[in-house]
Formats: sequence, C-alpha cells, structure tokens
Amino acid sequence: MDVSQAVNQRISTRAFLDKQISAEEVREWLAAAQRAPSGGNLQPWRVIALTGEAKQEVVDLAQKSLAESPRGEKTDRPIYPKELWEPHEARRRRVGEMMYEKLEIPREDKAARIQWFSRNFRFFDAPLAVFFVIDERMGHGQWAHTGMFMQTLALLAEERGWGSCFQECWGMLRSTLKTHFDLGETEMVYSGMAVGCPDPDHAVNQLRAERADVDEFAELKGF
Repeated sequence: MDVSQAVNQRISTRAFLDKQISAEEVREWLAAAQRAPSGGNLQPWRVIALTGEAKQEVVDLAQKSLAESPRGEKTDRPIYPKELWEPHEARRRRVGEMMYEKLEIPREDKAARIQWFSRNFRFFDAPLAVFFVIDERMGHGQWAHTGMFMQTLALLAEERGWGSCFQECWGMLRSTLKTHFDLGETEMVYSGMAVGCPDPDHAVNQLRAERADVDEFAELKGF
C-alpha cells in the first residue's frame, strides 16, 4: 500500500470486527508514528492505549457521567466554535445526514439517533481505544503537531488493515478523564480514537464524506 492509497481509503470507521490487537502490535504502531512531523522535536503528545477491562472502565465511567450530565462537562475548549459559520456548518450537517441515511435512521427518529451517537462512548465497540493527552501550556503549533501525529497513526493503521475513528467527543468528559487517568496538573485529554479491524459489511462503513473541490479552498499563483 502506498501513501496515496492509504489517504484515499481512510474513513471514520464506526463498526469493527471482534478481532483483538496485541500489545506488541500497538507498540510497533506507536513507534512507527513517532516519525510524524514535530516542530522543534517537542513531541508534545502523550498516548494512553486501552483494551479489555481498562477500556470497559472508561466506557462505564462515560455512561455514568453522561447520565448525570447529558451535555457533558464545561470546557473552555469546545469541539466546534459556538456559532459555526458557513460553509463549515453546512458541511457538518451534511455529513451527519449522510451517516444517518446510510443507517436508515430518519430525522424524526431522535431516540434512534441519540442511541447511535451514544456508541461514540463505547468506541463503537472497537477492540482498542486510544487517548491523546497534551499539556495545556502548549501553543497552537503543538496542537497542530499532535494532529499530525494522530493522522500518521491513522494512515499507518490503514497499512495494517485496521480502521480508525478520531473521537473529539471525549472532550465532553475532560475533567472526569483527567481524574480517572491521574493526569498531571496541566495535562488534558485532547481526543480519543477507536481502532480495530473494520466491519466491511456494516452500512456506516460505506460512508465517504464529501470534500470541497481544490478551487474552493486553494489559490495557485505564479504558475
């Protein structure tokens, strides 16, 4: 598999087969991703990888916390800007509708949509859950570099026949996760990631989000 193929076939995988990933495989995967770009070689990321009982503890914790506060915990780092503007808001809504169309869950069936969304907090039943931790004192550059590390992991997952789904939704439970993982005073969970072998027959894994044409976001000058 070349890089172009990995980039093209990567999707947000939301249904997984019941196939485990070993600790040795996880270590090799993480080590390979360490070649991701890192300004000043700061390597500002830290990773917590969970499976089995350790993963289930987080799932149970999320269920309890969200039952008490369905909207999640207060944060000064929301997943999206408070009033998202166009064309970004339209894109966000469109991909959501595309997903529910694949799942055959109509707009008026709000209970079914909520039930599906809750699967985020089970990592979509993936065998491996990964959390990315960053120090709050880091600047925007280091957040970008952490994203590069995450993308590198996603592409390396494709090479291994795994699927992945970035899950910023775990930002709704940052305080709870900070306590659970006994993070440092200035550390925070940035995002989660579900990882495993994709279920090729599940409808949700047939979703390919639309992307803007190059001319919509790029200017080429001096050519």
